[in-house]
Amino acid sequence: MHEYDRKNLFIDGQWVAPGGTDTIEVIDPATETVIGSVPDGTASDVDAAVAAARRAFDPLITVAERRDRLARVITAMEKRLPDIAETITRELGAPVRIAQGVQTQVPLAVARGFADVLETFEFEERVDNSLILREPYGVVAAITPWNYPLYQVVAKVLPAIAAGCPVVLKPSNEAPLSVFELIEAVDEAGLPPGVVNLVSGSGRVVGERMAEHPDVDLVSFTGSTAVGRRVAELAAQSVTKVALELGGKSANVILDGGDLATAVKVGVGNAFLNSGQTCMAWTRMLVPENRYAEALGLIEAAAARYTVGDPFDPATRIGPSASASQFATVRGFIERAQRDGARLVIGGAEKIRDVGYYVAPTVFADVDPDSELGQEEVFGPVLAVIPYRDEDDALRIANGTAYGLSGAVWAENLDRAVAFARRVQTGQLDLNGGSYNPLAPFGGYKKSGIGRELGRAGFEEFLQTKSLQLPVPPTARVTVFR
Repeated sequence: MHEYDRKNLFIDGQWVAPGGTDTIEVIDPATETVIGSVPDGTASDVDAAVAAARRAFDPLITVAERRDRLARVITAMEKRLPDIAETITRELGAPVRIAQGVQTQVPLAVARGFADVLETFEFEERVDNSLILREPYGVVAAITPWNYPLYQVVAKVLPAIAAGCPVVLKPSNEAPLSVFELIEAVDEAGLPPGVVNLVSGSGRVVGERMAEHPDVDLVSFTGSTAVGRRVAELAAQSVTKVALELGGKSANVILDGGDLATAVKVGVGNAFLNSGQTCMAWTRMLVPENRYAEALGLIEAAAARYTVGDPFDPATRIGPSASASQFATVRGFIERAQRDGARLVIGGAEKIRDVGYYVAPTVFADVDPDSELGQEEVFGPVLAVIPYRDEDDALRIANGTAYGLSGAVWAENLDRAVAFARRVQTGQLDLNGGSYNPLAPFGGYKKSGIGRELGRAGFEEFLQTKSLQLPVPPTARVTVFR
């Protein structure tokens, strides 16, 4: 039974009334109707949650206790995944096949990945006469976006629990209901009070207070580069560590000799996944000039197969944009791209359904790499196709944005794909259709972020390093400083 009108926040192990009376309405983007609400928290709510997290912080927590907490949360979360998937479809407009798949099964795989990392991680290491310790970083403020509401929370809260770090979490305003259901699972798991706290609310109030709070030790934020810059600015006032996973404008580079048909099919699917609302989407497809016409035919045919419709219809492949504001943003990008001279292959900015924030899957050809569409993140089902002359030209275009989050390379053999990928300035690349790995580090170069998520690297973000210099036997002493 879903509860979509949330009255309370989760602080210090209890569901408690917020400090204020304001609420945030949650809109179903497929119907444009209000389906629920969450509290619009206050700065005092953040202060209470941070204080609870500070009381819960035990820097000497045992690894056995961390494993137990993590296992209990994963078990409780897994039982609720069908309900969470339904909620994500309602609040985000994610088609059921996406909600029941990537929106919930990938977070489960990521959670299990952190359990695997914790099982084998060495928290102490001897280096010559030093004992190197890896200790919990402290209180974590986690601020998450709306596009993958469960995944984004799991990628922050689960490694924090594994590291021994209490968390204060702020979900997005557009898709917070599934996060409340996850926190109910956390409550059911029976963690000590204060280990996980939930405060919903506006970024301007709740998010900013979390980022600037002097008793927060680490801020982990996922969202736009502009907001990430603001988070870093506020955290710097207290010299607080930040981990930022920000925007992307990733290139899908099809080298001459690569499997064009497969590269197009996979590339279009990647660009349109989750209605294009994916930070790591391959939104620029780079095609050699001598195969450009062939590629455009394949791209148009592939895009035409992406059915737009009711998210609860199993045949639907693309649901609505997540909100009215995102809908307007995407349509604005499409209209400006046409004015800038890009050639519309399929789709467009016209409203395609009377109700709902639906954008047609859209492909532009002849996109100038330096234009707005070639440079900026759209966060909608919009693909830019760009021809290139030779491999050096492809590399220049691939690296020619402020972002560096993800991408792909297709070549006639893996050696050539690897050689090209080594020169691409981005944090993650799929080569010749390489599959997703929840244990591999994920994060960006340049303005796509700071730090890494997932696997061992993502776990280590939540750990401090301490060196204990031990006495050296007299016969082994060396002079280090003169």
